[in-house]
Amino acid sequence: MLKSMTGFGRGEASGQGKRFTVELKAVNHRFGEIFLRLPRNMVSLEDRIRRVIQSRIARGRVDGYISMEECAEKSQVVKVDKGLAASYYKAMEELQSILGLKGSITLEHLTGLPGVLVLEEPEEEVEKWWPVIQEALDGALEGLLAMRRSEGARLKADMDGRLDRIALILKQIEDRAPRVVAEYHQRLTQRLAEWMPGTTLDESRLAMEVAIFAERSSITEEVVRLYSHLAQFRGFMDVTEPVGRKLDFLLQEMHREINTIASKAGDQEISRAVVEMKSELEKIREQVQNIE
Repeated sequence: MLKSMTGFGRGEASGQGKRFTVELKAVNHRFGEIFLRLPRNMVSLEDRIRRVIQSRIARGRVDGYISMEECAEKSQVVKVDKGLAASYYKAMEELQSILGLKGSITLEHLTGLPGVLVLEEPEEEVEKWWPVIQEALDGALEGLLAMRRSEGARLKADMDGRLDRIALILKQIEDRAPRVVAEYHQRLTQRLAEWMPGTTLDESRLAMEVAIFAERSSITEEVVRLYSHLAQFRGFMDVTEPVGRKLDFLLQEMHREINTIASKAGDQEISRAVVEMKSELEKIREQVQNIE
């Protein structure tokens, strides 16, 4: 099944007192690139997140945004910097002595000084977040891939119609090719009669000239190869693996065969048919640029 390279997915999951939200946006790109934005305290999980995305997406640029919210009140710990408090006390005593001040140094004085009492949050166990993050990530990936498959189905339907059109034109060219030789034989006979009136034509020589023209203008091999490329193209559109590059290569081969048909046939009707095929092929090429 074809998948396009564009899509969007969003996933949420809660656990470990957190709620994680993952948003993934994918756009066309020749190769696979992943750019992530996540909270600083989740940096240690970045490579793991990247590997999960890479296991599901082969081509395209993916921008990932991960946010975290607290679902429960966080317990905080009050810590006392005893060394700092002692230094403050000693400095205040020295200041009293130098300035000749009286009065007692109270606990209230010390606890109001910067750094004596510090609120600390408990150290987060980031590794415990991973199952919850993975759940949100999987949800976002499923949404993204569903959109890619939906767009891929639309692209496949469009290209199927254009391939049908190319096959129909190719059949017309195939039917036309023998008549080109017959018309050449008729024109050659007519011209020789006009140039050499009253002269008996050498039928063997005439037949040889027609045979040479038929061999030079034969497009049988190109037509057969083009039919084969069309069948291969349709076959690739039904596989599950990424096929964008293979389809692009096949389009180049089809374009080459079509150009050869145009150059060898030497017929106006075939030339017009070739222009129509090239037009359809170019539209298919534009669609293939969107396929993973």
